Amino acid sequence: MSKTAITSPELAPPVGPFSQAVEAGGFIFFSGQVGQDPATGKLVAGGIAAETERVFQNLSALLKAAGKSFDDVVRAGVFLTSMSDFMALNGVYARHFSQPFPARTTIEVAALPLGACVEIDFVVKA
Repeated sequence: MSKTAITSPELAPPVGPFSQAVEAGGFIFFSGQVGQDPATGKLVAGGIAAETERVFQNLSALLKAAGKSFDDVVRAGVFLTSMSDFMALNGVYARHFSQPFPARTTIEVAALPLGACVEIDFVVKA
């Protein structure tokens, strides 16, 4: 199976040996994004709502690089450091999708890169 890396010049380069997104087998798998400001490399201030909005800006840049939109997302993986942020996350999340919504898993984790509150990854139809 062939695979093709997808990158966005609008994002900071990955800090490890992974691609921002990879197209393979009719799907595009997006690596998790945190609320990292590409201009500074730092996590945005303001808590869960601000971080989630930045995550969606980062994912939007990757979708654009792939020639796709939020309408093409079939699955989202959400990682929160506190389930008490679930409702605030949903408030931002809901503004980016329409029905039928993507399938989604939300998992509470001990920690995320840069001390983030939230990380989101996507699977998109190619």
